[in-house]
Amino acid sequence: MLGSFRMVILGSKMEITALLEALPERYTPADQDLLQRAYHFAAKAHKGQKRVSGEPYINHCLAVAIILAELHVPPVVVAAGLLHDTVEDTSVTLQDLLSEFGEDVAKLVDGVTKLSQLPRVSRMGGGVKKGRKNGRGATDQEDRSRSADLASETLRKTFLAMGEDVRVVLIKLADRLHNMRTLGYLPEEKRKKIALQTLDIFAPLANRLGIWQLKWELEDLAFRHSEPETYKQIAASLADGRSEREEQMAQIISDLKDVLYQEGITAEVSGRPKHIFSIFGKMKRKGIAFENVMDLRAIRIMVNDVPSCYNVLGLIHTHWRPVPGEFDDYIAAPKDNFYQSLHTAVIFDDGRPLEVQIRTREMHENAELGIAAHWRYKEGKPHDKDYERRVVWLRQLMEWMQDVDDAGQFVDTMKTDVFSDRVYAFTPRGDIIDLPTGATPIDFAYHVHTDVGHRCRGAKVNGKLVALDSPLKTGDQVEILTTKRGGPSRDWLNSNLRLLNTERARSKVRQWFKRQDKEQNITNGRAHFEREIRRLGVLEPDVDNMAKGVGMRNATELYEALGNGDLSMGRLVSKLHLEREEKAPERIDGRKPGPIVGGEAVNVVGLRGLLTQFGKCCKPVPGDDIVGYITRGRGATIHRKDCPNVLRIKDRERLVQVSWGEPKTTYPVEVRILAYDRDGLMRDVSTVISDEGISMSQVKVDVDRNEATFDLTLNVDNIGQLSRVLTRVESLPNVLEARRVRPG
Repeated sequence: MLGSFRMVILGSKMEITALLEALPERYTPADQDLLQRAYHFAAKAHKGQKRVSGEPYINHCLAVAIILAELHVPPVVVAAGLLHDTVEDTSVTLQDLLSEFGEDVAKLVDGVTKLSQLPRVSRMGGGVKKGRKNGRGATDQEDRSRSADLASETLRKTFLAMGEDVRVVLIKLADRLHNMRTLGYLPEEKRKKIALQTLDIFAPLANRLGIWQLKWELEDLAFRHSEPETYKQIAASLADGRSEREEQMAQIISDLKDVLYQEGITAEVSGRPKHIFSIFGKMKRKGIAFENVMDLRAIRIMVNDVPSCYNVLGLIHTHWRPVPGEFDDYIAAPKDNFYQSLHTAVIFDDGRPLEVQIRTREMHENAELGIAAHWRYKEGKPHDKDYERRVVWLRQLMEWMQDVDDAGQFVDTMKTDVFSDRVYAFTPRGDIIDLPTGATPIDFAYHVHTDVGHRCRGAKVNGKLVALDSPLKTGDQVEILTTKRGGPSRDWLNSNLRLLNTERARSKVRQWFKRQDKEQNITNGRAHFEREIRRLGVLEPDVDNMAKGVGMRNATELYEALGNGDLSMGRLVSKLHLEREEKAPERIDGRKPGPIVGGEAVNVVGLRGLLTQFGKCCKPVPGDDIVGYITRGRGATIHRKDCPNVLRIKDRERLVQVSWGEPKTTYPVEVRILAYDRDGLMRDVSTVISDEGISMSQVKVDVDRNEATFDLTLNVDNIGQLSRVLTRVESLPNVLEARRVRPG
């Protein structure tokens, strides 16, 4: 069983004999010679390097190789596992590996190697090497930023290499698994960050490849470090009833074997392992207590063929009452990672639930090893359809992602489009389209064909016209209504409207706009920017500074990025909000600022413990440029800098610079909505505002000649939330404009 090996250490050094003992029997003497040469090459290259634990770095390389050997992968993959860090962390080059071990090993090592031109940072996981210091004069924040960029770029390169050769990702998963096993040597903050990344990326990746044994250990180890208290509670609960449960399981297995024997069914019956993260997931998903999780007592039955699976299912349901809603047939309808099994739950003789899995032995091997099972049984299978289907899936997945250049965007795409829960919708011809949960008809259209997406103007779901932002459900039949010519709308890229929820579709839309005229993109981007800034009531924004804040050189480049879809207005508004919160304050009179003292929602420069309140005349909201006015006996009143009352103040000495602190409450903002009146308009406006979690403290509606004017006071958290709700309100039928009312 994978994971049975942890570390065989003689003295302070793991011996190569541990690897040789783990090798599959089919490895030839030539294969063993290759691995011994790779071991000695890696040991020499990493000589003197140690991990944070103090052990020699070569131990990590050996551990990675043993994990791969237990998957029964080809010898070149195990050799690449031994050598996977040599190019990144030593003076060894790819050319050296090419000369010594051949093209196959060199390509595999290259697939898991970080880009050389990126800055060097500490190694992740337990594999951090000693002796590296920040000698570049960079700040800790810069190092963290570069570390994040490097991690994202590493993942991007690995996933793209995976599309060409799936063996690359097996090495990466083995590397991450051993780092997770030794994560305890790192500081708590770094442990949690790596654990969360493992839960977000690596465990879902192992799941999509069907490698259950890697998936469950990655999940449990990551959960242990990301939520240690919850992990300990579940582990303690499992330990408390362990002896009683083991006695119960022994009796249950015995009873099941008797029933199967009496019916002449040959089967292997065993208890199924209980993994802490899966127990936690079920508790959270179903909102139940630990005691009500059904797979605390779980049985696995393995039979010889598929008909026997259904025979056993009928037999179990005959002897014990099934639990409603707990049956899943993953044999007739396999999961998206090709997993097959029958799942059911029954009320056993003692009146308590028992979960049962029924599968063939081949299904079991595929479930535990996933895509790696191809190599274990390759000798007897000249044509492995399951493996070929997985490789086709990977290549289709990576084909459209080749155009995603930004590493952070690439990793976010993997999370949203690849690792999220799935929805399976049908074309009118019955073809299945695999989409992430939350996908809309436009997402569906782009998955059918890029041109269908570009020309999409409407959709029917199960024969009925639906809005283009309607989330699809499994089993929906979707018909896309298209125009003969034309392209996508820029509104589709507006995240506030939720018209597109897959990065694949967004990428296609952005590419379409990039091909349009550059000057037209700049013009459209500027108009979009000015409209949004005007609607939010922001006066005289520093556009060049905003451009630099999102990685652009100047305002023109920012406008072009907005126009062609590379930059969303939502991201820009969010960045503007953050910059204004973090900007170092200055006194209006030009003197140096004193220390910043936190208040309920603002920091007041040079004044400690001062009571603050917000001006009712201008109602400032986080993100606005603000100023404080010292009152007599009532502390400081916070105004917008462009508030007419502030501009009329003659006693300028009573004005102090203030900055936004952590928002601990909501802020009232006056909003005006202009629309043509219709039935249900007020209801629709209220629904949108409520969906955003915003309350209204004042509502005034005037109707004159079929034109409705809504004057509302919304209690919002920040400008980003205000931008979202204004965009969604403005998209409602009959609404002409939704904007913030400027003071005065």
